[in-house]
Parts: sequence; C-alpha cells; structure tokens
Amino acid sequence: MSFLQPFLLWGLLAASIPIIIHLLNKRRHKTIKWAAMQFLLKATRESRGKKKLRHILILTCRALGIAALATAAARPIVSGLLGWGNGRVDVVVLLLDRSTSMELKPGDGYDSRRKVVVEKVRDTLKDLGGARLVLIDSASGQAQDVPSPEALTDLSSTAATDTATDLPALATKAAEFLAETPGRAEVWIATDLQASNWKADDERWASARAALTALPQKPSIRVLGLTGPTASNTSLRLVSSRRSADQLVLDMEISRAENARGTVNLPLTVNLNGSRSTESLTINGQSLRFQKRITLPTGSDTGHGWLSIPADGNERDNAAFFAYGPNRPIKSIVVAPSGESAGYLQLSAAPPGFGNQSVTKLDPAKAATLATSDTALVIWAAPLPSGPTADVLQSFLSAGGQILFLPPGQGSDTTFLGMKWSQPSEAPLGKFFILKDWSRDDGPLRDGIDGTQLPADRLRAIKRQIPIGNATPLARWDDTEPFLVRIVERGTAWFAGSIPDYTWSNLGDADVLLPLVQRLVALGAERFDASYLTTVGSEASKLLPGETRTRLDDYGTPDPANAAYEAGVFKLGDRLLAFNRPAAEDGPEVASKEALDTSLSGTGYTLFEQAGKPGDGAVSKDVWRAFLIAMLFFLISEAILCLPKKTVESSLPTRPGAKATA
Repeated sequence: MSFLQPFLLWGLLAASIPIIIHLLNKRRHKTIKWAAMQFLLKATRESRGKKKLRHILILTCRALGIAALATAAARPIVSGLLGWGNGRVDVVVLLLDRSTSMELKPGDGYDSRRKVVVEKVRDTLKDLGGARLVLIDSASGQAQDVPSPEALTDLSSTAATDTATDLPALATKAAEFLAETPGRAEVWIATDLQASNWKADDERWASARAALTALPQKPSIRVLGLTGPTASNTSLRLVSSRRSADQLVLDMEISRAENARGTVNLPLTVNLNGSRSTESLTINGQSLRFQKRITLPTGSDTGHGWLSIPADGNERDNAAFFAYGPNRPIKSIVVAPSGESAGYLQLSAAPPGFGNQSVTKLDPAKAATLATSDTALVIWAAPLPSGPTADVLQSFLSAGGQILFLPPGQGSDTTFLGMKWSQPSEAPLGKFFILKDWSRDDGPLRDGIDGTQLPADRLRAIKRQIPIGNATPLARWDDTEPFLVRIVERGTAWFAGSIPDYTWSNLGDADVLLPLVQRLVALGAERFDASYLTTVGSEASKLLPGETRTRLDDYGTPDPANAAYEAGVFKLGDRLLAFNRPAAEDGPEVASKEALDTSLSGTGYTLFEQAGKPGDGAVSKDVWRAFLIAMLFFLISEAILCLPKKTVESSLPTRPGAKATA
C-alpha cells in the first residue's frame, strides 16, 4: 500500500490526543480519604472492572477514529500487482509480450491488449513511485531502464510488432539481470497467455525457475494475464508461395474467431507491384483454405506485393506479403531400373502440358553421378543408398529437397535415415491389399484446397514392401500396416510401400500417383521460392554484414524504429524478402492455470487476470473511502459506549402497615 499525499500521515499523531486528555484528567483530581466513602467504594468495587473496560474501549474508538481520518486524508492506494503489505520495491522488471496476438482488442473495441497493459503499468508505477523500472520486451530481448513511468507508452520498444514471444527466454533474461542487481525486486509478466508463446512444456522453464529462486533476495513474480472476450477478428495467412511459369501460386488460409457463425462475404485486396484489385471471398464456417493464382506481367523477373482484408479486432493479422523471383524450370530425377515402373514415374513427374517441368531418368548403377542443386524431387525406386550417394541425398534433404523412396523389390539390411524395407509380401490368392486409412488434411494424399477428396481408396496392391523405422505414418493398408510414411529434415523423405507396376499394384493409374508426385514436386520447388519468403524474427530476416534494410511495400503505416520486427516486403542488401508473422500467432489456444503452475512451480507467483478493458481489474485502487467508513464505525461505536446506563428501581418488601421512606 502506498499514499498519494504521504505528508498528511503526520496526522496520525493526533490519535494520541484522547489518551493525553485522559491522562491529564486523572492528574486533576486530588484523592482525600474519607471514612464514610469506604462503605460506598466497597459497594461499587464489584462493578469497577466493567467500567474500566468500557472506558478503555471508548478511548480506543476515539484514537482509531482519528487515525482512520488521518489515513484517509493521505489518500492510500493498493496495487493489485504489488499487493498489501509488501513493503518498498526497489526494482520492477517488466517482461512485455509484444507479439502479434497482443494487438487483439477486447470485445468493447478499446485499445489493444498491449496498449492497455502498458498504460496500466505506467499508471501503477506513477501512483506508487520510487521503484526503478526495467523493461525487457519480447522483440529485442534486451533490458533497458525506463527513465520515468510517463515515458513507457512513448518508447519504440513497447510498440506493436509482428513477432512471436519466447517467454522462457524472457524469464531467463530477467533472472540474469536480477543476479547483478541488488535490492528487493518484482518481475511483472505482461502477456495474453497464448500457449504458443508461453511454451509451458519447454525445458528452459526449469533453468529459469532455478535461477529466479536462487537469487539472494527472491523476487515476487506477478503474471498479468490479458484474457477475456475479444472483438470479432478474421486473420489472413500465406501458407506457401511458388512461381509457375507466368503465374504466382499462393496457398492462402482465412480463419475466423471460434464463435463466428454464418456465411460472410469478405473483400480481398491484391496489390502486385503497386497495382491493386479487389475481389470477394465467401466464407462459410471458421476457416477457408484457397489457392490464389496471380498472373505476372510479361517479362517480370522479380516483384512483390500483398493481400489484405478489412481491419477488424486485430489489424496486425489482416495482411500477407509475398515476393517472387525469375521463372525457373522444375526438375525431377527418377532413379530406377528401366521398365514399366520407371515409365509411369517419369510421366507423373513431368506430365504433358506442364511446360516448365522436366525429368531425368538415371540408372541405379550411375547414382553416384547424381546432381541435385537445381532439383525439386528425387524419386528413388532402387535399393536404399549408401556411402557417398547417401551423403548426397542427405545434403539434398538438408537443402529442402524432397525424396520419394519406392520398394526395390528385394529385402535389404541397408538403412537410410534409420529406415529399411521389409521383405516383399503378396496378398492371398484372389485378394488385394487395399488402402483404407490416410490423412485427409496433411501430406500428398490430403484433400484439395476446395475440399475435393483424393480417391486413394481405389489403390489395390498384389505385392508390397513395408517401410520399417521411426517415421510418421500418413496412410495405412486395410491390415493397418503403413503404406506411406515420412521423415522431416529441412526437406522430407517419403517412403511408399508399392510401385506403379501392374505385377505389384494399380498405383500407375492417375488417381493416386499423379497427384501424389505433383504435390511433392510443388513442395520441392518451394525451396527455390523460399529464398523470397520468411517469417519475422527468423535467422533469414537478420541483416548480414554490410546490408541495409529498405521497405518496399506501402501497406499500413510502418514504424522505422521497429522495421526489423514488422511484416512487409524488404530489400536487405541485394536480397528481396517478404516477411510475414509466425503462423503460431494465429493459434487461439491459451495456457491453462495448470500450465502456469508447472512453468513457475516454486516461485510463489501470483496470477493477476484482467479482461483487457480500461477500468476493469485496475492495477491500483484508491481505498481512502474504506478508511472514512472505518472512522464512522469507530465514532459511532464510541457514541454507543458513552450512552448513560439505565437505572433499575429496586422494590424491597415491607412489613404490613409500614411506610416507605425515601
């Protein structure tokens, strides 16, 4: 508790006035012994104890009434963050979440959660006064002294960003700072408790807890959780971007709030190299995945742009940025012995009409000459590689390439990425292995953007080989054995359990093989376009020696001081890059109380939840009225105790004929 006018606390000395008067009154009377009074004193001795207690209570009420009046005049305030009776705080370390999700506004349309909490912390420290404020923001991760609470809202390091937040790292930074800072400290964590930012299961929380609790003077931890109802919000996200001849193919996703209902028509603005157009999207439900194809100007080698939807509850998630480079042919390599299977694989990798796609057939005996620098996909239908060839493929995966491994037709103990093939097996006579279960929202057998289902259930196999190893299954046969599994490096290694040969299966039909291979080709081609696309805060977004950062797009009102933490299209030296917010920032999951207890176990933290609305759950409260009420209570109690005691006339029995005398 603190006071706005602490000098008036000198008035507490007035509480001693009733006691002084009482002591002076006792000295005014001179005691004279009188024999006739001894009988009266003896008669009243039994009630003296009660009278003394009554006088003490009256004196106490008078003193407390004056003390309550003096305290109310000094304007006491209590902080929800500092609490009652915590004493003086020397240092307040504010860990400020500046992630994109903190720009979400509460349901009444007030300022964003970030702005609300910054203003409340400012007002609290201004009222309480005296404490040193140190800010560690989530974007820079650097500790800085704030000269005064009033300056907090004007700092560039408290402004909005398009970054994610790493709260375990912030907690560790706070512990490192306090280890070198003496005095009583408190750590305030201002966050919307988004699960992807809190990272409750992260092992770094253990070291952060240990560092905080091991400090010579253990700090108090206050979690200022900004939760509650929010304004209606729709987010737009770029899933992937790739150039296909004279078109730019953008995979997009629009998400609405969980409580969104009904169908809505949403205008989508497209800006390409400064030219704008608008179209309407119809959204039915909470999300929509769609593909946007943008025709590029003739002879356009490089360019950039953005897509946007109207502003709503969070203006930071209403735009997606893209950039593109020169058109390049998409190359695939098929490593397989000559035969029916190799022919189907070549046809699926470069179908007629796909002018910018090409495929090269390579005999397994010549696999050592494999060159993958300009390759999107390698289809390997041969015994698993080993030696230098395995090293080449491993490097290809590390560079973002895609490899589809198909059965070699024979068992082998050779492994690649810990995977190997089982011995070939055949279905019983007159029966088939049937593909029964596959992922419809992930992998190359997923449903189309428009929800069209791939007819993978038409796949029938007479012969198969099972991929064995620690991989993620995405499709299974009807006996639950895996058909398609994957291992993700930077690129992905896929293992499919049959080949497009009619002595094996009908995989050669276009129903399954063509979409499967083409999706892997597109995925592999993204590694070339990925050099034009990154997320805010990634390693690729950092300046290299000698580079400068120049913003190219004209969306919104960019903040030069926070250019490194904003989404947009930038020129970094000779590099052209489109920056978008991390995908996790669109996640609605909030860390539970149990998650906080696990992360901050043993720190004695306090969770201070707010609805994110100014005026609700104020960080500090003026409580002088409570002391005025206390004063009235004490004075009324004193008045009641001072009321004269009623006398009761006693009726004594008399003899018949006797007269009562006064």
